[in-house]
Amino acid sequence: MIPSWRVWATGLLLVWSAILPARAMAAEGPTIKTVVSVVGPRNLSYLPIDLVPRIGADRDEGLEVQLKHVEGGGIAIKEMVSRNSDFSVVGFPALMSLKAHGGELVGVAAVSDVPQFVLIVRAALQGEVRRIADLKGRIIGVHTSAVNAKTVAQQLLELLLRSDGLQPRDARVISTGQEWAKRTAMLDAGQVDAIVSEEPFASSLLAQGKVFFLVNLAEPETTRHIIGAQVLHAALATRPDVVAQEPEKVKRLVAALGRSLRWIAGHTPEELVERLGVNDADERAQILLCLHKYPRLFSKDGAFSQKQIDETNRFFHASTPEATAIRMEDLINDRWAGRKE
Repeated sequence: MIPSWRVWATGLLLVWSAILPARAMAAEGPTIKTVVSVVGPRNLSYLPIDLVPRIGADRDEGLEVQLKHVEGGGIAIKEMVSRNSDFSVVGFPALMSLKAHGGELVGVAAVSDVPQFVLIVRAALQGEVRRIADLKGRIIGVHTSAVNAKTVAQQLLELLLRSDGLQPRDARVISTGQEWAKRTAMLDAGQVDAIVSEEPFASSLLAQGKVFFLVNLAEPETTRHIIGAQVLHAALATRPDVVAQEPEKVKRLVAALGRSLRWIAGHTPEELVERLGVNDADERAQILLCLHKYPRLFSKDGAFSQKQIDETNRFFHASTPEATAIRMEDLINDRWAGRKE
């Protein structure tokens, strides 16, 4: 009879013999360095790219990823266009807006599944603002604004205003930045009446009683009348020259992102925040609250879905009616991430 320890050892050897060649193939060749500009750190929609170096997904694919955190999607795009980064994670409608203004970037993988933008309003206005039309003449903030490429927050605000009979000029739009303390102070001082916000900032202010939710894209029952409400919120994007000249770099980063998305799908929110190193108790609590609240926040595999493509086209064309010739399917390269229904 073969000793049990020898059976166990043989089995372990077989497992590692299967794993090691796969890892060797994934990291074959010299390590490639790349810079990714992304809103954050630890902005909820972009957690999968923050996780990539935390779990060694880049190393496993022969990459060394440097994350360059910025205050908004417009800045992330500018960093990429200016060649300060090779990739960024941004809202896909922003790429379409850039195309409308003569620029061009290409999406190579989906990061989000369900969008989670929230239109929050100062709590003091709860009796006055009951619908979007009540924001006429009010001051509304977005984290960044841009001329050459409207961010998704800008486009969403214009779409929301139009959905209730207003025009973008009927409200005063200002940039609030991404810093929580600054945006909270602006709300407290009445310098802004509403903000198109991302999570977990919105839920944090809601818990403090400082705001109420007027529209939440992650709650379909409240957004049925909003065209393209299931827009592709976050996508991995790059320049066409990177795709043409450095396809191996694109391939490896898309694969690393896929590892990150699968890791998230297979672990609890608590394990995710632990791996991300979220040490501040309040920040940890708010991220966990949102991760449990929005279980469909992230793509499972990075593939572009036809539903997202259709919804993103509807969203962009409704918010930017002068650019209906621009379509999402013309601005994606699904060679590495794939496409699904």
